[in-house]
Order: sequence, then C-alpha cells, then structure tokens
Amino acid sequence: MRPTAPDAVKILVAGGFGVGKTTLVGSVSEIAPLRTEEPLTAAGLDVDDLAGIEEKRATTVALDFGRISIGQDLVLYLFGTPGQQRFWFMWNDLAIGALGAVVLVDVRRPESSFAAIDFFERRGIPFVVAVNGFHGRHPYPAAEIREALALPEHVQVLLCDARERASSRDVLLALIDQLIEAASGAAAS
Repeated sequence: MRPTAPDAVKILVAGGFGVGKTTLVGSVSEIAPLRTEEPLTAAGLDVDDLAGIEEKRATTVALDFGRISIGQDLVLYLFGTPGQQRFWFMWNDLAIGALGAVVLVDVRRPESSFAAIDFFERRGIPFVVAVNGFHGRHPYPAAEIREALALPEHVQVLLCDARERASSRDVLLALIDQLIEAASGAAAS
C-alpha cells in the first residue's frame, strides 16, 4: 500500500487590530510562519486606533500563514487575517475553502471582535472564540464574555494565551472537535 497524504484543513484566525493573531499563528506553527507585518507609521495615526495597545509597533498588512499537523492524518493550514478595517476586504478571499475559524478576542477591547464574529455568523462558517489573556490575565470567566459578546450557546468560548503553543493548540483542537462533531451529525442525518 502506498502512503496517503494527510487531509488538509484551512482554518482562519481572525479578530480585530492588535488582538494577537500573528502571535497565535506563530506560537503553534510547525514551520516558520509567513508574516506580512510592516511597521506602524505616523501616517496611520489618524486611521489606526491604538487605544489599549499603545505598545504595538507593527501590523499585518495581508495575512499570516502557518501549518500544524494534528496526528499523521490531519494538517491544519492557518491563515491569520489582517485586523485593521481598511484590510477587511481581504477576508472574503481568505475565507474561500475555510472549514472553520478562530475569532481571537482581546478582553480589554471586546468591541474589536464584533466584526469578525459577524463575518463568520453571516457566512455560516463555524468558529470558536478564543479570549487572549494579555499578560497572562483573564479577568472575566468565559460565561461573562459569552454574555458580553451575545454569543449563542453553540459557540465555544475558550480562554487562551496566544503566546503559548499548548494554549493555541488547545484552541485549534476544540475547533477541530467541533467540526468533526458537526460533520458526524450531518452524516447521521
């Protein structure tokens, strides 16, 4: 028997400006991630809202790309979306072929996640919400975050630290489990 190639799954990592998408993709990728980061400049001061993220020095201008193998039979290709509103037009193209998404939320600025949540809900793309604990802090439990974001019960809310490989991996595994469960339920129907 010839070995078969693993199944490949496209996953988006989305969220607002400065929530940690590049960090999450980089922390979990088994390859050197492709990054399209550019320095923030004075020209963007009137466009980019740095409230709460004043220390940010660079931003993704196209996408981040990483890869992680989940066992021998499954490979995830991770596409991190740009977070700034002026780059949202790219999300439609990046979403083509995606089976699911991680919406990364900065608990200090939850309003920055509304557009990403709306994007996936409108397109029927399954997603989980991962709350990035900046500085290792999670001041609110998942239930309070769910309520604040008005998320339905079927959307998982997970607390994570995008800097930590194990935490990022666990978020991706939760999404994969959700996708498998949905596919099994559809097959049984």
